[in-house]
Amino acid sequence: MKKFLSIIGVIIIIGVYVYEQYLKTADTDVDEEYNEQPDLRNKKDNAYYLPTSTTGQIVYHNNYTLSYNEAHEQAEWVAYELKKSDIVYVDRKRPYFYEDKAVKTKSADWRSYKKSGYDKGHLCPAADRRKTVETYNETFLTSNISPQNHDFNAGIWNELEQTVRSWAKSYQDVYVVTGGVLKGDLKTIGKDQVSVPNYFYKIIFKADGAHSKMIAFLMPNRANEKKPIKSYVVSVDRIEAETGIDFFPKLEDALEIELEAKANTSDWRFR
Repeated sequence: MKKFLSIIGVIIIIGVYVYEQYLKTADTDVDEEYNEQPDLRNKKDNAYYLPTSTTGQIVYHNNYTLSYNEAHEQAEWVAYELKKSDIVYVDRKRPYFYEDKAVKTKSADWRSYKKSGYDKGHLCPAADRRKTVETYNETFLTSNISPQNHDFNAGIWNELEQTVRSWAKSYQDVYVVTGGVLKGDLKTIGKDQVSVPNYFYKIIFKADGAHSKMIAFLMPNRANEKKPIKSYVVSVDRIEAETGIDFFPKLEDALEIELEAKANTSDWRFR
């Protein structure tokens, strides 16, 4: 009898152990699915305003979303919401760039930029994500960079990024979509053959009901000819024609048509 009870006890212990392991695995699976799709946490930022993807490889990160173009080894667009509360002036230590494991086809190795003559140009700027170490470090994924002429990166492009931050502070929040125009016979760098865009674009959207507004910039990837950033304003329709991307497909049609056709600066406060 005692031997029988001992066997039953062992079976119960094994059963409890197996069940606990199952729960742990289930929890891990849920966490991994949740982490891979943070759009479930913030539908406004990661779903409603997202552009279309010409590649079908959309990657959701905690602080921005991107569409990766394997043929060009970079994102065709990076999209994110920039709030006034995101703008902090903390001197963060710059980490090393590292590959994006969420990109199924693998993002480019940072060494492809080494001695190329081009900067590792952030698409979602590190300065837009200084609020925490985690948000800052996430901008150093190689899926978030593109080859940029140094004078362009440190010059007119930097000025535009600062202007966008000033708008986030003035208007409380804006939505930003940015990337290189990955079209035509482009120069490549490194062993990964990362394409060097001839132009970069940035689109800024302020959602405010009937008072919503949008502005877009298209800039050549070279040193600025001493022009003000206003001179690079184009319509979103122009950028859609250049890239083949539909940028705000879920907006109400009449509003989308109206906003994307404009190419004026009067609704925005320039620095």
